[in-house]
Formats: sequence, structure tokens, C-alpha cells
Amino acid sequence: MQAIRHYLLAVQFFTRIPVSGRLANWVGYSPAMLRASAAHFPGVGWLVAVIAAVSFGAISCLLGPQQTFTPLVAAVLSTIVTVMATGGFHEDGLADVADGLGGGYQRERVLEIMKDSRIGAFGAMALVLAFTAKFALLAQLGNQGLAIALWSLLGGHVVSRFWPLIAVRTLPHVGDTATSKSKPLADQITMGALITALLWCVIPVLLFTLALGWQAALAAIVCSGIGAGWMLWRFQKRLQGFTGDCLGTIQQVSEIAFYLGVAIVAGQQGIAPVLPWQTL
Repeated sequence: MQAIRHYLLAVQFFTRIPVSGRLANWVGYSPAMLRASAAHFPGVGWLVAVIAAVSFGAISCLLGPQQTFTPLVAAVLSTIVTVMATGGFHEDGLADVADGLGGGYQRERVLEIMKDSRIGAFGAMALVLAFTAKFALLAQLGNQGLAIALWSLLGGHVVSRFWPLIAVRTLPHVGDTATSKSKPLADQITMGALITALLWCVIPVLLFTLALGWQAALAAIVCSGIGAGWMLWRFQKRLQGFTGDCLGTIQQVSEIAFYLGVAIVAGQQGIAPVLPWQTL
């Protein structure tokens, strides 16, 4: 029951999906509980992935899968739905980090810019490029086959929510802990919590592999890991740690990189996918 509470708290904190009223009272809240809920971040990705995949699939069916721009329209509208579901939490972090790293040279100045809620030129560019990359890659995957896009959404949303926990585990928190939303995550998460998060990824990755093949799974995970590792290196070099915005940035970059990995394999070798219900 405690694990369910921790999962629902993660859903409440990282999405706009209502966990309110009696349910919220039953879940409860404390900094320690929020810290423990970090183990279930990839589990939140399950929920977001289902929303994204259902939206993408429904729009594709309504518009007609044979239409030229159907995959692009589905990619755009399903992304809008997921942003509404999450409240743009991670995208906001990406914009803040881009403004900080792009507009400041000294560590203190970078952190100061990142705390400013106003979006600057670098943040705007980062959001435009990130959304454009998502739209293009998801549309490309949709052109390769509807099932490829659906499985990629499942794997991308889940796996990309595991990598930020590596930052929490390996880097110190350098944000303003007095006001930061990620204050409860300032302490390093336990190895047990990291293993729990990894277990959340097992079933989606296994299903993804069964549906699209080990080459696609390997390429997607490697690309996603490279994207996350690159951001970790940048944060270690420029900030000597992480903030809550850094975690959102890692999620966004590694999600896009996951789609890129699948697209590379689909373009080079071709993939003969099966639909989710056929695998199950």
C-alpha cells in the first residue's frame, strides 16, 4: 500500500492528472514520501505513454493512415495532449536550462538565470527545436508504420524518465533548496529506489523488443543513454551538480534521442512490427 501511495504521489507531482479529494488525503504528503516516489518516475512514464499512444493511434485512425500528413498531424496533436497531461513540467525545465547555459558563463550567473521564470531567447530556441525534433521523428516513425510509432512512444516515455534518477544518484543538488520544487530530491536516492525504477522499465523494454526487434531496442536505449550522458556531463562541468530543471532537460533530451535511435534502425534496416495487442 505504501508503494501505491508513493506512485500516486509521483503522478500528482509530475502530471496534471487529478489525484485529489479523498484519494489525495489517503496518499498523504511528506518530503520523505516525495523522495521515495522518485523510484516510480518511470511508472509515471507508463501513464503518459498510454495517453500519448492512444492519442496518436486514435488520430491516425480518424484521419486515415494512408493520408500523407496523417503521421505528422498525429505527432503534433498527441504531443499537445501529453504536454497538457504533464503540465509542460519537463519542457519548462528544458527552457530554463537552455536560458541559463546559453546566457551565463559563471556558475552562479547560470543558476541565477535558471531561477528566472521568464523565458529568454535560448529557452525559446530550445523549445522550438525540441518540439520540431519530436514532431519530425514521430512523423517519420509513423510513416514507417503505426505500430512503430506506438511502441516508440511507450519506450521513449518510460526509459527517458529513468535517466534523470542517475543524475540524482550521482550529482549533488545545487539549486536553491529553500524554494526549489526538487528540494526533497536533493538527497541522493537509494540504490534500492534506483533498482525499483529500473524494474519499471523492464516490461516496456521487453515488449518493445518483442515488437520491433533487439536492434531497434538497442539503438533506442543507446541513443537515449548518450543523450542523457551528454547532459550529465554538461551539468557536471558547468554546474557541478543538478537542479530540478536539469532533471526535466535530461528527460526531454533522452526521449528525443530514443525516437532517433528507432528511426535510424527503421530507416536503415526496416522493421516489421506487430501492434501492441498482438504482442500481448
